[in-house]
Amino acid sequence: MIDIRNVSLSHGGTRVLDDISLTVPKGGVTALVGPNGAGKSSLLSLIARLQPLQDGQITVDGLPVGKTPSRQLAKTLAVLRQDPAIGSRLRVGELVALGRFPHHRGRPGPEDRRIVAETLDEFDLATLADKFVETLSGGQRQRVLVAMTFCQGTDYVLLDEPLNNLDMYHARQLMRYVRRVADEKTRTIVIIVHEINYAAAYADHIVAMKSGRLEAHGPTAEVLGPAMLKQVFGYEMSVLKGQSPLVAHY
Repeated sequence: MIDIRNVSLSHGGTRVLDDISLTVPKGGVTALVGPNGAGKSSLLSLIARLQPLQDGQITVDGLPVGKTPSRQLAKTLAVLRQDPAIGSRLRVGELVALGRFPHHRGRPGPEDRRIVAETLDEFDLATLADKFVETLSGGQRQRVLVAMTFCQGTDYVLLDEPLNNLDMYHARQLMRYVRRVADEKTRTIVIIVHEINYAAAYADHIVAMKSGRLEAHGPTAEVLGPAMLKQVFGYEMSVLKGQSPLVAHY
């Protein structure tokens, strides 16, 4: 599990996160939802140690993220940043294969190559493996970056708005893949999504944030309701009950 205790963060005198405490259960999909500026990406970056903790504590499977050696943490947790830097002149297969580096440290073996090939297939990228990443469309690049993150093979995967630039087909395919990996490989996936119905359909748990504060968290069916949605997003919405909740927010 991911345990977050009394975490606060400030930038330039502005409070970005305000005393966040919650536990992300091990296994399944947890969706972080909320309006722009809610602090979702900041919280994810602290869990992934992309920036240092100022106040509070975060542990992943009991490992304190601020003190755990980078190599050990990279075998436990993988993260897709919202705006990752991509090296120039890398081919698709090479970029996806970088996800295996924490395991082989520059000396890939047959198992690493097998995982890379399977990941390229899973994300419909095998035919693009020899293309330079810079020649791809925005949606194709996004799929490559998500593939690289999953290729790392960690028990915990953090995805910061992975649906950016994806068309409807590939957005749905990615969410289905996230759900399948969580179920079949018992991974713990934390994902930031803006379309609330993706959270409703695919997430086991929801963490709702607004203005740097934690507004609600818990099982999707319990948390996702009109009162919470109005509190977080600021206007009335209907929630239709079915196989999974459907939020009418148009």
